[in-house]
Amino acid sequence: MADRALKVGIVGYGHLGQFLVEKIQKEGPEAGLQLAFVWNRNADKLRDSLPKELILHDLSDFTHRDTDVIVEVCHPKIVKEFGLRFLSHAHFLVGSPSALSDPQLEQDLCTAAKQHGKTLYVPSGALWGGQDIQKMNDSGTLRALSIRMSKHPSCFRLTGGLLSDWTEGEGRRVLYHGSVAELCPIAPNNVNTMAAAAIAASKLGFNGVTGEIVSDTALSDYHIVEVEITGPDGFTVKTVRQNPAKLGAVTGNATYNSFWSSLLVCKGHGGRVYLC
Repeated sequence: MADRALKVGIVGYGHLGQFLVEKIQKEGPEAGLQLAFVWNRNADKLRDSLPKELILHDLSDFTHRDTDVIVEVCHPKIVKEFGLRFLSHAHFLVGSPSALSDPQLEQDLCTAAKQHGKTLYVPSGALWGGQDIQKMNDSGTLRALSIRMSKHPSCFRLTGGLLSDWTEGEGRRVLYHGSVAELCPIAPNNVNTMAAAAIAASKLGFNGVTGEIVSDTALSDYHIVEVEITGPDGFTVKTVRQNPAKLGAVTGNATYNSFWSSLLVCKGHGGRVYLC
């Protein structure tokens, strides 16, 4: 793939999907990327933005397109329903790694990647220091990992009406504190950063990494991601990432370019599971 254009299928056309499609259209030739197809649950949203030949109306028809890597940027349900089929046909960049909190699904995807000679890519997204976490994990020096994500309440998409009663000006409210494994089903669209961390810290895993989500009405212009890493003999690292974001936005502004960088990593890289 290193000496020819990488043919990319985009699954999902929300804000992030639109960003990636426009980037490939504008910068793809220079970057060695080419659109293979774009799918969205509502195909009408695509008609005024893309040539007809690039629109995939039925996602099951992806096998009819010549595709090197499929990028999912819509919902964990797609990962569960199509992930194994994607890997039988192409490399797969999982934009909703919260789906991998299901240990059986994670195992099945890893097995499929190995079986078909494909790579399962996990973008780091808003996670700062993911490669460093992975190095500590692999060397056996990672003792603990915790992540706190703080956002304006309008930016959360939670199940079970967990935040349905918020009011402007109420301030800070801790919504959840515990294992990332239990948090992912509660906030599948909001905690992909934590899921990426759990994958980087595979020896701790989703059950061993601690996650906390905080609603804060003062955060009208940005999201905050705080990561604390603990190693041996009192070693600790703490990072605070302030990511500009509009009210109601699930994804912070800087995360878009992070995804683009992850997609560029796919070109020419070989492996089975890779955090990018």
